Amino acid sequence: MTDLIIIGGGPAGVTAALRARELGATVTLVERGRLGGTCTNDGCAPTRVLAKAARLAREAGQFDEYALNLRGEPPAVDFPELLKRVQGTIYRLQEKKQLISHLREAGVTVLAESGEAQFVDAHTLALRGMGETLRADQFILCVGGHARRLSFPGSEYALTHSDVWSLRALPRSVAVVGGAATGCQLASIFDSFGVHTSILDLASRILPAEDESVSGAVADAFRDRGIGIVTGIGGVQRIEKIGLGLRLHYRIGDDSRALEVETVILATGWVGNLEGLNLAAANVQTERGYVVVDDYLRTTAPHIFAAGDITGRMMLVQSAGYEARAAAENAVRGPSRKYEHRIVPHGGFTDPEYASVGLNESEARALEPDCLTARVPYADLDRAVIDGRPEGFCKLIVSRATHYLLGAHVVGEQAVEVVQLVAAGMAASMRVEQLAELELAYPTFTAIVGMAARQMVRELNLVPLALQWRALGRRAAEWEREE
Repeated sequence: MTDLIIIGGGPAGVTAALRARELGATVTLVERGRLGGTCTNDGCAPTRVLAKAARLAREAGQFDEYALNLRGEPPAVDFPELLKRVQGTIYRLQEKKQLISHLREAGVTVLAESGEAQFVDAHTLALRGMGETLRADQFILCVGGHARRLSFPGSEYALTHSDVWSLRALPRSVAVVGGAATGCQLASIFDSFGVHTSILDLASRILPAEDESVSGAVADAFRDRGIGIVTGIGGVQRIEKIGLGLRLHYRIGDDSRALEVETVILATGWVGNLEGLNLAAANVQTERGYVVVDDYLRTTAPHIFAAGDITGRMMLVQSAGYEARAAAENAVRGPSRKYEHRIVPHGGFTDPEYASVGLNESEARALEPDCLTARVPYADLDRAVIDGRPEGFCKLIVSRATHYLLGAHVVGEQAVEVVQLVAAGMAASMRVEQLAELELAYPTFTAIVGMAARQMVRELNLVPLALQWRALGRRAAEWEREE
């Protein structure tokens, strides 16, 4: 009997397998298809290729500003060729990672392309595609998730994120149902490709999980670009086929409205891949499409753990790896390591980009009503002016009592990169005055963090200033140092 069987070969499964081997367990990893998981094969990596193409299309619009003459029409998108680039990138990532050889070199038994795995009993797993059964003392479920499909009349006409790769051509118009991270990113990409784009969402604002300032700034930027945003809808009623297009019916209050588009994409959430596992045979409880786990990532079966999207907790690649290491240690050594997602930088490759880490302002004020915020617009940043990208801001949230960083929220060019600096400072328990003293390279977008920190230092009266100077309320310039 194997010590540990891991089901799923995405970021969580691979990380859990390697960590368990480091701890001396005999490990078998089972994957029904190709290793790499949703991220590499269907999610953030291929979507990032589309986002790169969208960025290039946007930057072509700046050529005249920098005396670069296209001598013709703006670039047109050859969508089938772009999708070939996507598939080629997936292949190159697979080749670069060399997951199977890496795992086998570490001593992990890998059963890829094994088909569906199904529990026969609490310690027995049947591989339906291979006609084999495996037994183990412990299991870790890392099977990931998939796009949620809504059930309403005509829902079969709608696509999900995973269906984008099967499009043969760009639609002339698209309605994205769902204004969270996935929906906003898809909407931004399609808009950059010249597609007339609309977003519809049940919530009162897009990106409802983000700080309100982020949500508002991205919404304003989208509207300026011509993206239609309809929030607070009561739900989708039906989709009708009309000629070569679709008519999407939805509710606003007591009114029924309709939107005619060529394509409807559902970006309405993500649920765990529970189908076919027969978790009831292993006494594993599920709830709302996810596996129920405790603080040690242990399911209702004491010998079965779970990590990644299937837990429904923090469904990000970086979080999947964190959970996987904790689950592997608890499975091999016994439950001793609690998981806690405290500092998780995240964001979206929209136009403009947005990123966050830590508490949003509402959360911070609920804990510390007199916490301080500093907000510096990108227009004050030299690099943003140089690159012609003055749209956005950086907001820091700091404890008045301790001066510790509570959160950061960035909208603008390279926001996802910029927020990493604040995340590192939070992990190191830096105070804002320490962040303000970092000699950040010039001219960079990351320098805006230093500007916000120095503004906060003045607000906290941590540097001596003449009363007349303080009364001016000046923002710190990027190259300015206070002693």
